[in-house]
Amino acid sequence: MKAAWKTTTALTAVVGLLASSGAAFAQSAELIAAAKAEGMLTTIALPHDWCGYGELIADFKAKYGLEVNELNPDAGSADEIEAVKANKGNTGPQAPDVLDIGLSFGPSAKAEGLLQPYKVATWDTIPDTAKDAEGYWYGDYYGVLSFEVNTDIVKNVPQDWADLLKPEYANAVALAGDPRASNQAIQGVYAAGLSRGAAAGAAAGEEGLKFFAELNKAGNFVPVIGKAASVAQGSTPIVIRWDYNALADRDTLNGNPPIEVVVPKTGVVAGVYVQAISAYAPHPNAAKLWMEYIYSDEGQLKWLEGYCHPIRFNDLVKNGKVPQDLLDKLPPAEAYEAAVFPTLEEQGASKEAITKGWDSVVGANVQ
Repeated sequence: MKAAWKTTTALTAVVGLLASSGAAFAQSAELIAAAKAEGMLTTIALPHDWCGYGELIADFKAKYGLEVNELNPDAGSADEIEAVKANKGNTGPQAPDVLDIGLSFGPSAKAEGLLQPYKVATWDTIPDTAKDAEGYWYGDYYGVLSFEVNTDIVKNVPQDWADLLKPEYANAVALAGDPRASNQAIQGVYAAGLSRGAAAGAAAGEEGLKFFAELNKAGNFVPVIGKAASVAQGSTPIVIRWDYNALADRDTLNGNPPIEVVVPKTGVVAGVYVQAISAYAPHPNAAKLWMEYIYSDEGQLKWLEGYCHPIRFNDLVKNGKVPQDLLDKLPPAEAYEAAVFPTLEEQGASKEAITKGWDSVVGANVQ
């Protein structure tokens, strides 16, 4: 993105940026036939509890009768890029067709020649600031970083980043990925830096590293990848993760244990993820059909059901496509008033600082 996005409510983060097309799901019989001839779509890094992907994948399979080969659901964005590089000449089951990666990985993957362009039927309703003009990558959904807290164990729920340093949170706090590879974890470190007043970009990344060094030294940081199971078991009773993941966990665990999802008071970082098709996709038509599906009204609403704000959200609302009961399940708007959308330049600078400095500054091997 060329300029920072700021949001005044959770539901109007991209007001004014969307085109007015409201195009419905459109694709050709030829594309469907070509995809069916390929018979398979290979995905990577799509956990079923992330953003409603379990239902999206199941519906896609049912709708088109294609097999979906799911590689390494817990992979980070960097792992996805490496999988493309490692399988350039491989048409077998280890070569991913499609990618779901952090925003900063889109332009770099394009520059390396790892992506192929494709523009879906609803292209005009994706904000210009959230897509590559040539169609090499395009925003899919966004959320904000939050604290997912097991309140059976944590009675005094932290409300901001500084709270996490308190002695009462010993052996309690984890990231939802490895900050040397996972976009979600990198953004968590960045958000902590912003919460301390550091300037956007490399400075916030460096300050975030200092915060996590203090958290680790205090004995509060747990160097494992936090997920629903570790929150429920109590090995990581506080996990820093995207709000949509935390809210999905809250629903899945259904009170056993009870989960509270907190959007911190400061350092509220919103992140856009992007889709892309591998330049070496063994099933390019299945990949294009997948993109048509997830950018259709139907696919976008599936993401919203998974608590992700789809990139076409405002277009859907304007055209009366979002059920009220779905809107009612989202967090209160005021929690998002301080949210900021880092620019690509800011993300790139902070990512470099964090991935290169984590081992030397923090020294915790997250795995």
